[in-house]
Amino acid sequence: MNRFRVSMMMLMCAGLFGVRFAAADDLAAATLAPKGTPAAEALGWHVGCQAYTFNHYTFYEAIDKVKALGLHYIEAYPGQTLSKEHGDVKFDHNMPPALYPEVLARLKAADVKLMNYGVVGLSADEAEDRKVFEFAKKMGIETIVSEPPQEVFSLLDKLTEEYKINVALHNHPAPSRYWDPKVTLAALEGHSKRIGSCADTGHWLRSGVWPVEALKLLEGRIISFHVKDLGEFGNKEAHDVPWGTGLLDLRGVLTEMQRQGFKGVFSAEYEHKWTESVPDLAQSVMNFNAVAENLAELSAAKK
Repeated sequence: MNRFRVSMMMLMCAGLFGVRFAAADDLAAATLAPKGTPAAEALGWHVGCQAYTFNHYTFYEAIDKVKALGLHYIEAYPGQTLSKEHGDVKFDHNMPPALYPEVLARLKAADVKLMNYGVVGLSADEAEDRKVFEFAKKMGIETIVSEPPQEVFSLLDKLTEEYKINVALHNHPAPSRYWDPKVTLAALEGHSKRIGSCADTGHWLRSGVWPVEALKLLEGRIISFHVKDLGEFGNKEAHDVPWGTGLLDLRGVLTEMQRQGFKGVFSAEYEHKWTESVPDLAQSVMNFNAVAENLAELSAAKK
């Protein structure tokens, strides 16, 4: 029996017999996740967390929780309190530059890389947009996640090429600007390949869109992910469940992204059990890595 089947059988048995992680002990829960996601990394996939998952905590605490899960990537959002020591400072592009070295040192010490930043506003105000891009450049951020109006795309063409930083269009649920992947695709036509999609699988499910179908439509323009799984389709109030245990076809999503040759970040954005989410995240990481491992084995067998 291969390791994928063993992992999935263990997870199913845990569910059948009501086994739960101790919600109060993040470190104990995280030990059930792999030390990182080596199978996913081998496929060029970086699994991390959107810090909004930990919005009841500071950014520094969010870094520690990502580390406890065995992950090495984080996506920041604007406005999270930086730390208990700097209680009046928000982590965003308006943060005092004097604090940048401290933040970078904290990330390095935890072996966590700040990959993405958003969802943040971008507009026709070039000076304000440059503040976001300058912040991203100095913090080593590769992708800015936003929902800008289409009339600013020409400006974004210029800024993304100048800074060599991507912009990924996020899809909040309908009736937000980019909830429909067909609208996203139309908006991207004729613009820099550095502008693409931040595929939020849960918000697609909330909007009545099946993620695998959306990913096929957006082939070649997907830059990053906010990964969510839900137990209900087309319900904006549906809450997150561990990946692969709800309606999200996790295997289908990863199979499709392997077919497309995607290399990038899958950020967990878990919007449920705000102070007790680590056990569910640990299970999600295990499920993701188990599917990635099986896909890698199948690919190797074909060679």
